[in-house]
Amino acid sequence: MKKLALLGGITPAQFLREYWHKKPLLIRQAIPGFKPVMSLSALTALAARDDVESRLVSQAGGQWAMQQGPLTALPERTLKGWTLLVQGANLHHAGADAVLRQFRFIPAARLDDLMISFATDGGGVGPHVDSYDVFLLQAQGARRWSIGAQKDISLRADAPLKLLSNFKPDAEFVLEAGDMLYLPPHYAHDGVAIGNCQTYSIGFRTPTYQELGEAFLQHMADTIDLPGRYADPDLAVTQHPAEIPRHMLSCVAKEMNKVRFTEDDVAIFLGERLSEPKFNVFFKGPAKPLAQQGFVHRASKRGLALSRKTLMLYRGKHAFINGASFAIGRADRATLEALANERALDGAALGGASEDVIEALYTWYQDGWLELA
Repeated sequence: MKKLALLGGITPAQFLREYWHKKPLLIRQAIPGFKPVMSLSALTALAARDDVESRLVSQAGGQWAMQQGPLTALPERTLKGWTLLVQGANLHHAGADAVLRQFRFIPAARLDDLMISFATDGGGVGPHVDSYDVFLLQAQGARRWSIGAQKDISLRADAPLKLLSNFKPDAEFVLEAGDMLYLPPHYAHDGVAIGNCQTYSIGFRTPTYQELGEAFLQHMADTIDLPGRYADPDLAVTQHPAEIPRHMLSCVAKEMNKVRFTEDDVAIFLGERLSEPKFNVFFKGPAKPLAQQGFVHRASKRGLALSRKTLMLYRGKHAFINGASFAIGRADRATLEALANERALDGAALGGASEDVIEALYTWYQDGWLELA
């Protein structure tokens, strides 16, 4: 497996084996000569949109304030101690998406988004822990990171953010453009801007088992089949009318125990849930869509690509795209798996696609889920 400068000259397998979920890794010049892919004006325009998650965090004299977007105005750049955070920048900008795709050695089902932080001198979001792994890529200027593997994660009660009340770092680094710091989940950290700076945070999805369990039961509610109705033809006279009869309890428990789920059920649930777009993601189809014949002709010549906002996954005989699932035949599996993995198909790859797949691709094109190259 190829060694990556992105990971400090080690292979992805070595990184996952030695660092992932285990310990921090400082990587100098992970992307040599890196420059920010978005200007502050472009970030400001994103933060003003109601379909983009954004926050403005500021602090002065130990007092913190936070404002949720849309943000129509920002403080002056000469004012110290404020930070603009724009979530999901990869959904709206090709350059940001390209940065995120450099981390594709992690399954797409785990990769979440690219958040861009712009901070003026002294700006940051305070000492905190994240429940997920994170890569912190310095894009512009410099930021001082203090980190620590502390067990005490009690929070301040007087701040609008989840700030650690007793942060005790055990290491400190200054990151400059192109440098990157990896931190495992629950590793305390605090980043403070040295002058104006941009930092890119590559985050990962870590749903709780509780939320997955609740959602899975709702998912399964539409698929269970328990025929019949409770009956008790041998009912006996009771001396305690308010007590639930033992026979009724045993009978209902027996029927409930007939509810079973398979790994296939879990795969379909996970695929649909993990590929479902976030609440603020909207798709827009082409203003003047081609007819299906024209679409196929153009796609066969130039190829096609998934929209930046589209997430496509697969497992076995099932494919998932933007929360929808469908079974794929053996003949189409290679084509659809290639589209999911590479997020694009060249024209030649469409030659062997079935009529069902062509119709699906055309529908996704009309819905804005994929685009002609």
